[in-house]
Amino acid sequence: MRFTERELTLALEGAAKNVLAVQDKTVRKKQRTADEAWDALTKFQRFQLLDGLGDQLLPVLVGLPDVEVAPGNRPTFSDAQLRTAVEERLEPGLKDVKRRVVVEARVALLRTALQALPPRADPDALVVPDHL
Repeated sequence: MRFTERELTLALEGAAKNVLAVQDKTVRKKQRTADEAWDALTKFQRFQLLDGLGDQLLPVLVGLPDVEVAPGNRPTFSDAQLRTAVEERLEPGLKDVKRRVVVEARVALLRTALQALPPRADPDALVVPDHL
């Protein structure tokens, strides 16, 4: 699938916020939101979280099959397509239960990343500034 750099960034950030929300006790207790927890991180802490997730998600996102996406919609993929994309990029040596757990976790993380994608814009409706 061909995603723009901005789409990949938003997908990765959405997955990172979700992971942070699960890890942060104050978010789980609804004392603050995931966005507030994200804003409280230092740039280096954000980098560490995004770097770890990027190694897992970016190759899978790029490896998703091409689908037609109507303007105003997000790309949708079947469970089989997501699972196949994850399994094709798994590190060798994982067996049985551990492999299944890693696949299911990455598919769930991939779904979270895809939900964070913005709807596709209509390229014909984009306004180009006059000074260009």
